[in-house]
Amino acid sequence: MDIVEIAPDRAALLLVKSEGHFLDFKAIEVSPAKLTRALSAFCNADGGDLYVGIDETTPGVFSWRGFADVEDANGHLSTFEMVSPFGIDLTGEFMACPGLPGLVLHINALKSRFVRTSSDGTAYKRLGAQSLAVVGEGLTELRRLKGIESFEDETLGIPLEAVTNSVPVLEYLLEAVPTAEPEVYLRGQYLIHGELPTVAAVLLFAEEPQAALPKRSGIKIYRYKSNVADREQLVATPTTIEGNLYTQIYAAVQGTVEMISEARFLAEDGLRIVRYPDDALHEIITNAVLHRDYSILDDVHIRIYENRIEVESPGRLPGHITPSNILSDRLSRNPNLVRHVNRFPDPPNQDVGEGLDTAFASMRRLNLRQPEIVERPNSVLVIIRHESLASPEQQIVEYLQTNDAIRNVQARELVGMESESKMKKILQNLVAAGEIEHVPGTTRRGYAYRLPV
Repeated sequence: MDIVEIAPDRAALLLVKSEGHFLDFKAIEVSPAKLTRALSAFCNADGGDLYVGIDETTPGVFSWRGFADVEDANGHLSTFEMVSPFGIDLTGEFMACPGLPGLVLHINALKSRFVRTSSDGTAYKRLGAQSLAVVGEGLTELRRLKGIESFEDETLGIPLEAVTNSVPVLEYLLEAVPTAEPEVYLRGQYLIHGELPTVAAVLLFAEEPQAALPKRSGIKIYRYKSNVADREQLVATPTTIEGNLYTQIYAAVQGTVEMISEARFLAEDGLRIVRYPDDALHEIITNAVLHRDYSILDDVHIRIYENRIEVESPGRLPGHITPSNILSDRLSRNPNLVRHVNRFPDPPNQDVGEGLDTAFASMRRLNLRQPEIVERPNSVLVIIRHESLASPEQQIVEYLQTNDAIRNVQARELVGMESESKMKKILQNLVAAGEIEHVPGTTRRGYAYRLPV
């Protein structure tokens, strides 16, 4: 490992940090076996940094006291390898600082696609500043989160006929395997265990999966008449989409597109209809349905606001997938669902992991900002904003090239800005630059701007 020298001001910044979900300080006397608990916890959660050689002199106060030389940490490094081989989930370096004693060992632990255990074989998970042992049902949940196991393989206590004698399975087999009998085919695909269908079989082929999986297999679509998720701002009653996954995906996309067509971007004057690329909506909704965690009692939620759409899918990102690597790395939580939906006629997914890539490219073609992916404690939120890549000034000038005038409220709706004073400053700067001018005769709330005559 390299020895990296850092400046005293960098060391001072490190020592004033607080231990938490992503950071842990340990003294050099702490046993390597105990330190592996922290590394296991980081790898099984969201990753983090472990610094060995920093003492907590008083609660919340830390000081630098590292190893005398690199060899003194050999026992630590060999034990850390029992958690994960260096270069896979762990990387490290020694840190030296002029005027401070010894070398601090810095280990960066990445979110792992595997369940990582400490040196005694126990799995841990980071929660705040604690490393907590994971046992029993918690271990099953962790394995599902990593994509090692999937709730889609669990069985449901309903009659086999619900999936072997349904319209969806007959239509599917006519396209995929014209000569197969439903039960023979489903058993061959391990979608039936004994005399019970799996969750995947029910979601794919039952005519009404929601009867067997209530509160965890539907899609709800909401439309708000503002940019705030407030019950009073709801437009009509939220729409609930049910049915097997194949029909559900297409119905959800169609329902979302229809609701969007009713929304106005400039709500006050109705000057502009909100438009999003249909293929971006299709890919993001498909991704939310196929890759959600069906063990969680919640539906997929699609919320339509005046300036954005939010698609929330139950369950965190699986395994090593993070918002930063989701476009480049691949890991499917529900491989059976993904594979079999792809075999339906005109499949909603291409089964090559490029759905979100397509959505991002579609937004770029319309000069709209790329979708934002946010990982929440129990869900993944994709935000599709109706916000141009152009600057507010450029958007205003381009708007006036096809419209006679614009007021402050319209300009704020156009660029997605809430502050009236900030927009006033932007408009005044455009006037000062000679790009726009005041429309004579307009005052107060009707004060408007136009291109110079």
